[in-house]
Amino acid sequence: MSEAPETQDNGVYDVIVLGAGPVGQNVADRARAAGLSVAVVERELVGGECSYWACVPSKALLRPVIAVAEARRVDGARQAVTGPLDTEAVFARRDRYVTEWDDGGQALFVKGIGADLYRGHGRIDGPRRVTITSDDGARHTLTARHAVALATGSKPVLPDVPGIEEARPWTNRHGTDSSAVPARLAVVGGGGVGVEMATLWQGLGSHVTLLARHTLLPRMERFAGELVAQSLTEAGADVRTNVRVTAVRRPDPAGPVTLFLDDGTELEADEALFATGRRAATDDLGMDTIGLTPGTWLDVDTTGLVEGVDGAWLYALGDINHRALLTHQGKYQARTAGDAIAARAAGRPLDDAPWGDHATTADQHAVPQVFFTDPEAAAVGLSAEQAERAGHRVRTVDLDMNAAQGANLFADGYPGHARLVIDRDRDVLLGATFVGPGVGELLHSATVAVVGEVPLKRLRHAVASFPTVSEIWIFLIAAARDAED
Repeated sequence: MSEAPETQDNGVYDVIVLGAGPVGQNVADRARAAGLSVAVVERELVGGECSYWACVPSKALLRPVIAVAEARRVDGARQAVTGPLDTEAVFARRDRYVTEWDDGGQALFVKGIGADLYRGHGRIDGPRRVTITSDDGARHTLTARHAVALATGSKPVLPDVPGIEEARPWTNRHGTDSSAVPARLAVVGGGGVGVEMATLWQGLGSHVTLLARHTLLPRMERFAGELVAQSLTEAGADVRTNVRVTAVRRPDPAGPVTLFLDDGTELEADEALFATGRRAATDDLGMDTIGLTPGTWLDVDTTGLVEGVDGAWLYALGDINHRALLTHQGKYQARTAGDAIAARAAGRPLDDAPWGDHATTADQHAVPQVFFTDPEAAAVGLSAEQAERAGHRVRTVDLDMNAAQGANLFADGYPGHARLVIDRDRDVLLGATFVGPGVGELLHSATVAVVGEVPLKRLRHAVASFPTVSEIWIFLIAAARDAED
């Protein structure tokens, strides 16, 4: 049964949100803060993919792996690390952070903001109309006065190769909710999910073979993937780039899986995890009832409104608009859209110019991302190649991270590299990339600099505390000024 009353104002709400993950919760929260009535619909667990099968469990599992790796880089601590990780304790830690896959606490949050929660599969049934089918077959029909916000996320894509169904491969969900360590694990995919899963399971005791069609982390500066590949290799993983899986076999469901590669070789593993992309979770949302194609990504304007739909009522936020498949970026979009919905409902003018209150400008210019590998890889804004393709006149500044004394104190022989991408004409940062232990905590300073378009002349006055890893900023800015001189 629904957790909300069968009727609410005759089934009419100001805003209906499909998807109760972090993105859906944020748009609901902003709409409620503006005094709008809100219904939230969720067919799985309240909290969504991020809370139970992606960001939260993966980072809960990765942290012990990274902590041990960092301890081994500090003389005195290194000698104390004498055994393998306690995998049972690691999995128990993960279970605590996903609250044993019990969504009661997050359901209480939704109710606590004053929204009504409906459990079931919500589908659009024409303009501003949503039909909800619960597990017991009960149906509810709701109507939105002002907006329907889609926040249903994305699903994993498996390659169309012979034997893929027979192989019963892992996806990100199996990679984060499994509690047994396979002796041999093949990870297919060199993007963020692939490198994090390779780091995780190698650290837990699997012998990992990582297969990438191109380089690792191909959307980042090339050195990021190279340093991560080097570290994985040193940890015992077999990293193979520029290789493609052409077929998979697993005749015995309880037996090993064989992967056939385009270089003519075969790879046998106990499990195979495919991290080969995502697709929009719009295939069963009733898109056809409003003239859209099921299963496709939804194009949106800067406020989150879906393009090609009349009436300014349908929003698509998070993964399904394909702008940036990152939880924090989806939450940013949701906050922006929630405020835009409230403004439109009240008849107030929108502030949707670049960097305005109702504009998701950062989606194009300042998307931050961190991959929790060993070492971490973190970036914001444009890479040098992306900036040049966009028509900017750029110069880059590169330094090894151990130029900062704080880095050397953080880890003996600190491994890492940093790059700034600078707009020659305006003398502001277009992007920054850091690779090294703990660099995820450096990233927000770079994000502020990119978003604020702070001139390098002013950044020189941002003094980093000694001795911290953040001192790398001082050396990067000095190197940029010396190169310009």
